[in-house]
Amino acid sequence: MAYTLVSADGPQSVPALLHRNAKQFANAPAYREKEYGIWQSWTWAQTREEVEALALGFLELGVNEGDFIAISGRNRPYLYWAMMAAEMVGAVPVPLYQDANAEEMAYVLDHCGARFVVAGDQEQVDKVLEVQDQLSQFERIIYLDPRGLRKYDHSALDQYRAVQELGRENRDVHIKELETRQAKLNYDSIGVMLYTSGTTGKPKGVVLSNRNIIETAKSSSAFDNLRHTDNILAYLPMAWVGDFIFSVGQALWVGFCTNCPESADTMHVDLREIGPTYYFAPPRVFETQLTNVMIRMEDASRFKKWLFDKFMAHARKVGPDILDGRPVSSMDRAKYALGELMIYGPLKNTLGLSRVRVGYTAGEAIGPEIFDFYRSLGINLKQLYGQTEATVFITAQPDGEVRSDTVGVACPGVELKIADSGEVFYRSPGVFVEYYKNPESTADTKDAEGWVATGDAGFVEQDTGHLRIIDRAKDVGHMADGSLFAPKYVENKLKFFPNILEVVVFGNGLDACTAFINIDLTAVGNWAERNNIGYASYQELARHPQVMDTIQGHVEAVNASIAEDEMLSGCQVHRFVVLHKELDADDGELTRTRKVRRKIIGEKFADIISALYDGSTSVSTVTEVTYEDGRKGSIAATLEVRDAKVFADTRKMAAE
Repeated sequence: MAYTLVSADGPQSVPALLHRNAKQFANAPAYREKEYGIWQSWTWAQTREEVEALALGFLELGVNEGDFIAISGRNRPYLYWAMMAAEMVGAVPVPLYQDANAEEMAYVLDHCGARFVVAGDQEQVDKVLEVQDQLSQFERIIYLDPRGLRKYDHSALDQYRAVQELGRENRDVHIKELETRQAKLNYDSIGVMLYTSGTTGKPKGVVLSNRNIIETAKSSSAFDNLRHTDNILAYLPMAWVGDFIFSVGQALWVGFCTNCPESADTMHVDLREIGPTYYFAPPRVFETQLTNVMIRMEDASRFKKWLFDKFMAHARKVGPDILDGRPVSSMDRAKYALGELMIYGPLKNTLGLSRVRVGYTAGEAIGPEIFDFYRSLGINLKQLYGQTEATVFITAQPDGEVRSDTVGVACPGVELKIADSGEVFYRSPGVFVEYYKNPESTADTKDAEGWVATGDAGFVEQDTGHLRIIDRAKDVGHMADGSLFAPKYVENKLKFFPNILEVVVFGNGLDACTAFINIDLTAVGNWAERNNIGYASYQELARHPQVMDTIQGHVEAVNASIAEDEMLSGCQVHRFVVLHKELDADDGELTRTRKVRRKIIGEKFADIISALYDGSTSVSTVTEVTYEDGRKGSIAATLEVRDAKVFADTRKMAAE
């Protein structure tokens, strides 16, 4: 090419990294996708050709510098290429949550003023067409999967591969313009715009520059010694900053291979086939995997269950020490090796985690017992702490310094400080440019010196430098008696139990803590089948007396544990209800990243909260729900309100 993409200091943009990899790792695999049961693979050289063809097609369609191109669908190489092609022509890629409903999608498309949408399939196309009248700047949809779209009006629809062919056919016409636009890209050019999950209000468009992306990818890859021979499985939402950095930022910087599963239903099988060496999953995924393991063990023979329990007890005792290279006796090592042969190895293979060299979890706190379970198997699972506004990385756990109660030390290039209020602030090369069209929120979040407010309360351990997060700063409060209220701490303890899927704890400013609980339908349903208990719905199973008794036992066990913590003993759950429906993003109760929207839940279920505090033993309620096809309906139910045993602070009693 006739122009320079890489400065003396290295690549200055995402397209520059792609061009570098096409030369440096030309024949190495860059992206894989399983389609129709067969893995398809593209080298870095082939990937550059695919991206360039799409970029030339964008120019043929009239994409201008500064345009916003929205991208919606499941994880596929073609959609990652669309993001790269967008930046290649000087436009801004805006990935959307594929499970967002039409109205949620309309807000983002209108807010950023997207002219073009790259849609993965008919479902995504339909959502855009449904709201196109609300979009002032929208012009065309480029769709990837043509199934179901043959009879649609194609006046504003183009097939992805047809756009690429347009680009190839008109290469001579547009190549100089493409080269010119790429040559303009530098560290300060916008690399991507990602929308926040909107926990407390409307999502905000977080503008990230090439500097943010490349510097973060560079430092985080060095921190964990990532290699171009590594493999990851890209299955998390493409609109989430973590997926963007892992599957685009780090993948481009290091040159490793990004693998896309065939579908959500085949993800676990695909995970086993790929055997990733670098793996990320939010706590919910690890919790679900562990729940499935425990369900299978309940169905196993008495001898197999005894063997599993025996070796897992030993793994919990010495596994983390062996993983971290600490001293372990020869006898314990020999017993662990036998466990690896009989239990741990086959289990890791079943989970698809046999080859994981670096594993991370983040997004919210993971239960210590769950975290320790995976590390006891020899899986190098660690915790990191990050945000969209930080281009993910704020803190991470170095090898050999992994603990369940911290989120690690400041990542390379990151500075931390704790405000007098206890809120955590950071400053780094990954700090976002701005919130798009929202200078007020930008100023509230990032000060003139570049310090960013995380919204989380925590403290840095003086002797280790590890950061400990207590809770969301806005959620931390005090009970009526002045004792500390930290709902997430309690919720995470309860979610350790396989029977419990979600928890929302209330109590700020009140004289007692109470809780909403969602059962895990898979785990509890399996128990019901094994015990010949029939049920017709989630609601019926949730109110079964034995299920209620089991959940009460879990609540009281957690209360006993919390009672031992002098600072948080006031957070014991006095009363609870098992909700008649699962909390759902489609109903506005969770964000698309599965974070609880406390304010909305508090308003929506105000009658149930009142019953928790007025002494009622039951409450009748009617709740609006959204079905999968978008229709609205309602669920009526009478819920049992239960009291839970609370315990005295054992440490205070001992002191007295």
